[in-house]
This record gives sequence, structure tokens and C-alpha cells, in this order.
Amino acid sequence: MVWAPDPPVAPPARTQGLRECAVQPPLAVLRRWETSPKGLDEAEAQERLLRFEDGPGPRRARRLGGAVAAPFVVVLVFLGVVSALTGDVRGAVLICVLAVFSGAMRYRQEARSGRAAAALRTMVATTATVLRRARPGAEPVAREVPVDQVVPGDVVLLGPGDVVPADLRLLNSVDLEINQAMLTGESLPAGKHAAWTDAPEGRPGDLFDHPRLCFMGTTVVSGTGTAVAVATGARTYFGAADRERRPGRGTETAFDRGVRVVSWALVAAMLAALPVVVALAGVLRGDWYHALLLAIAVAVAATPEMLPLVVTALLVRGAKGLAGRQVIVKRLPAVHDLGAMDTLCVDKTGTLTEEQVALACHLDPLGAADPEVLRWARVNALWSVELAGRLVGDAIDEALLQDAGNLDGPSGVDAIPFDYARRRATVLLQGGRLVVKGAVEDVLNLCTAAGDTVLDAEERARLLRLDDRWAADGVRLLAVAVGRRTRGGPLTPADEQDLTLVGFVGFRDRLDPAAPAAVRGLRRRGVALVMITGDHPLVARRICRDAGIEVSGVVLGREAVDLDDAELARLAGAGTLFARVGPPQKARIVRALQLAGRTVGYLGDGVNDAPALRAADVGITVRGAADLARESADVVLVRPDLGVLEQAIVAGRRTFANTVKYVKIALTSNVGNVVSLLAASAMLPFLPMLPLQVLVQNVCFDLSQLALVRDRVDEAQIRSPRTFDVRDLARFVACLGPVGALFDLAALGLFWWLLDAHGGAAGRELIRTGWFAENLIAQGLAMLLLRRRGRTGPRPGRTIVVTAAALGLSGLLLPCTPLGGILRLHPLPFEAVPILVAVMAGYVLATIGARHAYQRVFGTWL
Repeated sequence: MVWAPDPPVAPPARTQGLRECAVQPPLAVLRRWETSPKGLDEAEAQERLLRFEDGPGPRRARRLGGAVAAPFVVVLVFLGVVSALTGDVRGAVLICVLAVFSGAMRYRQEARSGRAAAALRTMVATTATVLRRARPGAEPVAREVPVDQVVPGDVVLLGPGDVVPADLRLLNSVDLEINQAMLTGESLPAGKHAAWTDAPEGRPGDLFDHPRLCFMGTTVVSGTGTAVAVATGARTYFGAADRERRPGRGTETAFDRGVRVVSWALVAAMLAALPVVVALAGVLRGDWYHALLLAIAVAVAATPEMLPLVVTALLVRGAKGLAGRQVIVKRLPAVHDLGAMDTLCVDKTGTLTEEQVALACHLDPLGAADPEVLRWARVNALWSVELAGRLVGDAIDEALLQDAGNLDGPSGVDAIPFDYARRRATVLLQGGRLVVKGAVEDVLNLCTAAGDTVLDAEERARLLRLDDRWAADGVRLLAVAVGRRTRGGPLTPADEQDLTLVGFVGFRDRLDPAAPAAVRGLRRRGVALVMITGDHPLVARRICRDAGIEVSGVVLGREAVDLDDAELARLAGAGTLFARVGPPQKARIVRALQLAGRTVGYLGDGVNDAPALRAADVGITVRGAADLARESADVVLVRPDLGVLEQAIVAGRRTFANTVKYVKIALTSNVGNVVSLLAASAMLPFLPMLPLQVLVQNVCFDLSQLALVRDRVDEAQIRSPRTFDVRDLARFVACLGPVGALFDLAALGLFWWLLDAHGGAAGRELIRTGWFAENLIAQGLAMLLLRRRGRTGPRPGRTIVVTAAALGLSGLLLPCTPLGGILRLHPLPFEAVPILVAVMAGYVLATIGARHAYQRVFGTWL
């Protein structure tokens, strides 16, 4: 089923402006945008770029709004308001100050991550071809510019595989077809033409059906065109729809699912605890005021305020590290998705094989070498390129034209370019001669003769067997046929009939020498490989065999149509090779694997790979890929080498390992604090720690956790794919959290016995100070103890040790500062030090024992 977007959301005035451009004559449209068929000059283009671009102001405003509306910032503001209502004005002010600090830190980190991601994207920016003049009056030159530098009034050149860079009004076109599925949900391409008449075209409500309009983000399937840009960036139809789109309508990746599940689990736990706390405290003591204060303290203790900040910092560091390995990450969460990937679907060409193909043979219908077949194939390749207005052809055309020299004969007058639905290219020469080159099965269906032999069923079967024999040896054959056209008018697919097969040209894909080692490395990392290709099944099977990919069976695209998603996923998981598969089927196989619980990556570099790249949890392509493939992918490999991909996967797993390390340590400490706070509140006649003190303690701890961004990772944590597992997280916290809570309560009891002698409010404040210091020291020790699985794990780096020590010292020194007075903390007497030492020694031993027992029972750690 194809997803159909919401009804149009663009403002009526903007929609009306597009309609007006569509019904106006070309010259009127050019005058309206103060341009000409020769395009803009460079100075005017730069001036318009400054005038129309989405400048830093709006970007900052959106980022600031996101920081202010962050869930944990909202929680802090709410707690501050409640504190003010309960009369704790000083606490309310400080909570709000900390909320501003948290929001400012998030804003700063988001700005840094945005700059980092933008810098990485510029390295693989999708480009558009525009006509520009160096100065007014100069001759126009076709220039490649980044899509975000196209401005209203630019004259844009379109060709097969191009991503439409703006909302365009066509000026001229040749057999132009545009895929508008991302906007309309229609899988079939829409025909577009620039012909202008006074008669209205298309129904008034069908903006996408208008033949002279092309929309930003759609893609050119075939044909060529020249158009003028009438809207760019956020002012396009797609830009308006993207801003108005409801959350969650896009593809949810493994990272998105993990963050959503963990976040809702935390929110649900906190919301469930609050009414219980208020009810119990109010019923037990009859003091609803202190019950409300206790609820605020518990909410603060349960909230990991810096969780978004730490996770974003980890992703930014991971993306920068991958850039050093020649892997460009366009979307930061893709760093996690790389590490979580357990299934990688690969296209054959340009991934397992080298980007170039080699001409292997040229055969007549009997299988003998025939140079005449090669000449006709080269004529088709030459005029397919020339009539399309391209500088170079695809890999097949380039291989044919290499060392071709001058091809004498009639000139080409019209062509139907190759596309992945027809799987053939046709040119019309002067005099009416047709030359067709394409997939053997498709071309044979158009032929009535093979050389001098009538093409009956027996002859067709013989030719298909010939194709299979060469394919089994890794050679892909293309059929070459000729015919005559007697009628006039533009060339159409209906003219491709009554052809005569002249022979075959064969091409060999050269296996990338690094592919076998890379395949072994990916398998060693727990990543299953599934080949999904549009090529011949025997050619694909030979490549799999040479690369070391195990194939249990072959399913053709026409067979996959009748299979449900569960069966597709089962076959893919069993090592099935999918061949003769079209673009929509590639995406369907990816989605079927996702529905089966797999985290799926897709590696491809062609226009036909774009739907699958978008559907995958992480779409991967190479720098030399088609524009549409680069635009659709999340990760771009600077070098087309699967070995580089293995390094990227390992780096993604390192990033995720530190992310999980932070989440588990932070939640274990928070849960321990909550449990001990509740137990202490039930036993003591006063609140053991004020909400503001809990909040400052949490902020100190969370800031110290930023050191985990640079922590070393145990090899066991990157051996296999991983993603967020709420059950594992809950189990870890349930087993380790009570250890901390037990020693927190032990410390509190000893402080109460020792310091209550001071009596009154002073004694209570000293008890709170002692507990505050003990909590921070325990959390510093938790960083060192929980980050590794034992003696065999990596030792902490200097940054971790220094940060943990600073966190512990802050618990002892903060009461001696002016901030300590605001927090109602006082310097501890010397006799409290032995208690701290004894309790912390016990905590260290108990944590080591619990760690050892946990690993023996469950076999895992972080």
C-alpha cells in the first residue's frame, strides 16, 4: 500500500500563485520573475539568495522554541511554579534558573549539532543544474549549484534522476516524466510538458496534475526539461507541507522508536509515582503541604534533566568521528541506527561490484562474435546520450562508447530514454530506423524475428537459454534489435514493435576486491546481508558466490508480488536472493523486514534505489551515487567500500554503548535516590532533602555524565547489533538501584544518630548536608563502578576519573560556598567524615558483588 499524504496544506495564496504561473504564457512568467531564458547573472542570483533564504533569525527562533518546549524544561518550570505556590519562593527562583540553564545548554548543543550536521551535509550536497551568466549580457553557462542556492527566477535544467530543486514552471520539455509519489502517493510517474495553449488544462483542484508545474522534492524519472524557479526552500509547496505535517507521519527509525519507548517509560513511571507519594504521605502524616513538597522532590529525583543534552552530544561526537573515517552522516540519529542495524540489504552494482562495467562480448543470435551488433549498440548508446542532452551516459553507455571512435551513419532525431519500468532505451535515426537496446526478455517480447529466423516459441526459449549460460558466468547480456517506423510525429513506446533481433552485447561487473573481506567482517559483526537487485538472477548469484554471501534460493520480482510481508521477511532472513526487482518492490522488502522486528539498512547508489533508501532505518549510499540516491540516504560513504561501512557500524555501536551507559547509570542513581527518599520520608519526622537540593544534586550528576561522551568502550558491547531495550534497562535498574538506596539509607541513619544532637533546624540542615554529600560521592563512584563489567573491561580515561573526583568533592565543598547558603547547606563537622568513608567503602564492595552476580545470572552488563 502506498502512503498518501494529507490534503494540501499550502496557504491558498501560495497555491493560487502556482496556478497563475501555470496558466500564464512563458514570457509572462519570465517577466514576472524578472529573468530570461538565459537565466540570471551571478550578482542578481546572490542578491536574491540573501533576500529569499531562510536566514539565521528564523532558524534560531525555531531552535529556541524547541529548547523552551523540551519536556524536562517544562517539568522544571512546573515544579518551580508549584514551589512558589507552596511558599518556597527562593526554591522556586532557583528551580527556574536551573530550568533556564538546562534550556540554554540544550539550545547551545542543538546549535552545535545543527552546525555539525550542516557541515557534513555540504560535503555531499545535492546539486541542481542552472543557467547562469557571469555578468549581464554574457552568454549563459550551465552550472552545478547546491539545491539550497537555487533562487526564484533561476532557469533550471532537468534530466533523468534529478531531484526537482524548487517549485518550477516548465518552459520546454522532451518526454518528461516526474515521480510525485512523495506528495500524491501515486506510484506511477506523471507526464509533464511545457506546451502552452489558451485552453485550461487539468481540473481546478488537481494542482499536481497540471502538466507545466514541477514540485520541489519530486524526481525526474525520464526525459528532459527546462523550467523557471517560482518558489524555493520553505516557500515551496513541499516546504509548507513539511512545516504543517503532523508529528509521527514520517518513517520511524530504530533510534526514534527507542527514544520514544524509553521516554514514555520514564514519564509513565514518574506520573504513576506522584499520586502514590502524595496519598501515602498525606494519609500517614496528615500534612498535605509536606506531602506536596515530597512529591516535588520525588519528581525532581526521577527526572534526568540532561538526557537530551548528553544523547545529542554523543551523536555529534559520533558523526564527527565517522567523518574522519570518510563516512558522512546527514541525519544525526543515523549514527545510532548504523550500530543497531542487524540486516543490510544491498544492491549489486556499485556496492559489491566496482562502479564501472566492462564490455565482455558482442554476439549474433547464434552466439558467435559479431562486430555489427556492437556497432548498433554503440549507435543506440551515442544518441541516447546526445538526444538527452547529457554530458555522459550511464555505466552501460560509457562502456559501449569507450574506444568507439567516430560512428558513421544517419543522425538520431528522437529517443525514449532508459527507465526502470520499460528496461530499455530506443533511438530513432534519420530515415525511420529504430534501434532498441535493453533487457533480453523485454526486447524479445517486441521482436518477430532473430536475424533471418522467425522468432517462434522454440527460438525464444533457445535465446533465453543462451542468456542464462552467459549469466551463470557473470556476464549480463543486453539484447539489441532494429526496426522501421513509417509514421511521423514524436517517438512513443507504441513504435517499438515488429523488431528484428540483431544480437547481444555482454557486460561483466568486476567484483570489488575488498568485498569478500568486508562481507566476512559484516557477518562477524552480526549483520546479515540480503541482496536485492534488478539484475539477472544468475549474474547476481555469481556475484554473491564470489563475494561470500550465502544464497539459499532466488525469488524474482514477479514472484514476490504474490507473497505477503511475513513470507517476504522469512525468505529474506533465510538467505534468499531477490532478483529482477523494481524500485517499489525493493522498498516493500525493506518494510517487511522492519515489520518482522529487524533494524534494516539499505545500501544502493541508483535512482531505482531511492524508495528503499527512504524506507530503511538507515539509508546508505556512496558519494558518486545518483542525486536522488544521495538525497534519499542518511549516510554517504566517501569511498564505495564495504570495509568503510564496517568501520562506520563499529563507530555507531561505540556511540550507542556510551549512550546506554549514561542512561543506565543515570537511571540507576535516580531510582536509588527516589527509593531512599521515599523510605527516609516514611521514617523521619521531616523531609530528608529539599526539592531544590535534589535538583542541584541531579544537575551536578548529569553534567558530570557528559564525560561519558569520551569514554572507552568494551569490545563485548560492539560485537553485535544493539538498540534500546526497555526490559533490559528496567532489569538493570531494578537490580542495581536498591544497592545504592540501601547505603543511602545507612548513611542517613548514621548522620541522624550523629548530627541530630545539634537539635532543631540546624540539626536537620546538617543531616540534609551530609546526605547531599554522600549522594554525590556515591554517584561519582557509580560512574567508575558501573561503566565497566569488571577487571577485563577498559580502564576509565583521565577525563572520567577527574570528573568523578570533582563530583564527589563538590558534595563536600559546595556547602562552604555562597550557593550552599541558598540551598540551606552547611559545612559538615569533622566527625561526619568517618561515616562517609565507611559507607562508601561498603557501597563499593556491595556494587562490585552485585555487578558480578548480575553478570553470572543474566550474562550481560551494559
